[in-house]
Amino acid sequence: MTSVELKSPRSRPTTVVIADDESMFRSSLRQLLAVPSNVIKQVYGVEVGAGFEVIGEAGSGEETISVVRNAKPDLLLLDLSMPRLSGFDVLREFQAGGDTPRVIVLAGVVEKPQLFTAVQLGVCGVVLKDSSTELLFEAIMCVMSGQHWLGKTLVTDLMEMVGKVARESRGAGFKHPYGLTPREREVLTLVVAGCANKEIACKCAVSEETIKHHLTRMFDKVGASNRLELVMIATQSGLM
Repeated sequence: MTSVELKSPRSRPTTVVIADDESMFRSSLRQLLAVPSNVIKQVYGVEVGAGFEVIGEAGSGEETISVVRNAKPDLLLLDLSMPRLSGFDVLREFQAGGDTPRVIVLAGVVEKPQLFTAVQLGVCGVVLKDSSTELLFEAIMCVMSGQHWLGKTLVTDLMEMVGKVARESRGAGFKHPYGLTPREREVLTLVVAGCANKEIACKCAVSEETIKHHLTRMFDKVGASNRLELVMIATQSGLM
């Protein structure tokens, strides 16, 4: 297995709140996160720094809001399907209050519109519940290092959904709070539609190197480190 190293390992455990209406799932996840960091690295090949500390659990949306606001965790592992208030309602509540922790959604199934909405509401990662333990640890550490995480299948779903929105809004023009140029906005439209650099270069009648240059400038302007983050930031911030 490939070892995943943090750019700057945390000197203290990452504090976590688990929100899921299934008590057995919460218990299993809590036990998994309690495994010593050296064992996680040895067994799963993932460097998790000082490990994890579960500081709260919730079985409903209302309880999640209360627990997170009191505990102030580094990370919230959130199920979307919960009683009384759904995970989406929880995310909207946090977004309105401006106190959202980093959030990874853990879900059995995520439909494309749900995935799109979750990204708009500030979710940093989505992990399916049938994913491997190694993938879960990788997702957590990726998100805690300030990046976004989606599995390959979910990336495809998100790109399709964002591409659909892009096509529907083409005639309406872009909002551009990051100061993107008209050419950069044109390239961004093609990126979110799922086009590769070669295809974008062909459509824009320029070289691939020029497209790479545009992408680099856009990454710098919006604070993205890769194409996926560029798409997610564009979706979250109203660029789309």
